[in-house]
Amino acid sequence: QVQLVESGGGLVQPGGSLRLSCAASGSRFSINLMGWYRQAPGKERELVAAITTGGRTNYPDSVKGRFAISRDNAKNTVYLQMNSLKPEDTAVYYCNAQYSGINYWGKGTLVTVSS
Repeated sequence: QVQLVESGGGLVQPGGSLRLSCAASGSRFSINLMGWYRQAPGKERELVAAITTGGRTNYPDSVKGRFAISRDNAKNTVYLQMNSLKPEDTAVYYCNAQYSGINYWGKGTLVTVSS
């Protein structure tokens, strides 16, 4: 059983930056794929960024060039650096881990971009 705990959400003005963290525990081996998803009110959950143990990353066009995902394999922790934030980035951000064929989710952290 993998547990994921997110931190770092909050209120930020448009153009500002935030850094999210997600600490994973409970896995016997390294988690190959970790990522961040978000869900805005009335919308479906969508991928924001993903990273493999080897450092391969994936971003949708909506965040490419503004967001950067990284991970510390020794700590089983993944980070999401968000720059040039826009009001449309407002959402609950969820950490995701795919381990032994199971999809694990954190409880989410709210990011609000507003002036």
